[in-house]
Amino acid sequence: MILYNITINVTAEIEEDFISWMKTTHIPEVLNTGIFHDHKFFRLLHESEDGSTNYCIQYFTESIDKMMEYEKQHAALLRAKTQERYKDKAVAFRTLLETI
Repeated sequence: MILYNITINVTAEIEEDFISWMKTTHIPEVLNTGIFHDHKFFRLLHESEDGSTNYCIQYFTESIDKMMEYEKQHAALLRAKTQERYKDKAVAFRTLLETI
């Protein structure tokens, strides 16, 4: 199994909107691609000096081939929507993990 992990640093001024938008719009759009069969949405428990919060969204898919399909066919548009909405107030870091 492949885990696609996105950690996003979110400024305090957009935090409420970000959570709502992720739950009602963005995560459903990602899942509607048919690539991922499950997801988890977390808030990292730590205090930052600038008042920002980190969130982690994890998506699960069966194979690296499915993940590459997502990258080729869907990722750019979905990332652009997030970038357009939040600009530099939500900065993402992405990783891929494989079950051993």
